[in-house]
Amino acid sequence: MNRYATALRKSSLVCSLLCCAGLVFAAGAFAEEIGEVSTTFKVLGANDKIVIEAFDDPDIDGATCYVSRAKTGGITGSLGVAEDTADASISCRQTGPITLPERIASGRDNGRQVFRKSTSILFKKLQVVRFYDKKRHTLVYLSYSDKIIDGSPKNSISTITLAVPDTAAQVPATKPAP
Repeated sequence: MNRYATALRKSSLVCSLLCCAGLVFAAGAFAEEIGEVSTTFKVLGANDKIVIEAFDDPDIDGATCYVSRAKTGGITGSLGVAEDTADASISCRQTGPITLPERIASGRDNGRQVFRKSTSILFKKLQVVRFYDKKRHTLVYLSYSDKIIDGSPKNSISTITLAVPDTAAQVPATKPAP
């Protein structure tokens, strides 16, 4: 019975670790890689690169963001244990009709994470959060990198200006005098 319990514990631990690893890698899985360019030649391992990825806002159809970020090469980069720098840039565009859900239009969802990509084996990630500027009818996307202890002040923003609601349709028409 003791052997059975030990084997069960080990298999449970392995399953838990695999599930956690799957969650870590799945967090950035919804981004589509558009392209990459090499920036530094490495004799051993992959070259350092700039990677371009696209992702659609999960809550707003018709809003797409493009993120370019540094990816470390070399032996550690090839093995997936290198820490990428915090350098990233973002550009968001309207790619279809946009209708804002009420929770976004009201500002209740301001600061909501819409994208996350792990940039080191542990703790460091690139994030994109969204805000809605009601006064200017504009979606604002902020990209930044953070760690558990400290983050980076490097950041980038991009905006999508939405069509201003048609106020002329709400003004009653006046009848011409006879």
